[in-house]
Amino acid sequence: MVVSGSKGSNINISQVIACVGQQNVEGKRIPFGFRKRTLPHFIKDDYGPESRGFVENSYLAGLTPSEFFFHAMGGREGLIDTAVKTAETGYIQRRLIKGYGIA
Repeated sequence: MVVSGSKGSNINISQVIACVGQQNVEGKRIPFGFRKRTLPHFIKDDYGPESRGFVENSYLAGLTPSEFFFHAMGGREGLIDTAVKTAETGYIQRRLIKGYGIA
């Protein structure tokens, strides 16, 4: 399906087989929160890739709890962005239709 272009991409295939990769929140690596840690699983001031949201396992191999949590953070942001953009697009379309006097 990837080769035909109907569904998925090469990135999706690499995430299933090799590694999921860096997870981002608001376009940046996972930020430090309370007490200079990204999650309670990591020590204070840990700047390693695993503690900043890099997911080295694949979906096939399975994610560790911290990797799963980072992946959920990025996925949640994607869902919120989709919902907000849909609402904004609908509002802009409504204003355009009213402005043109179509409805």
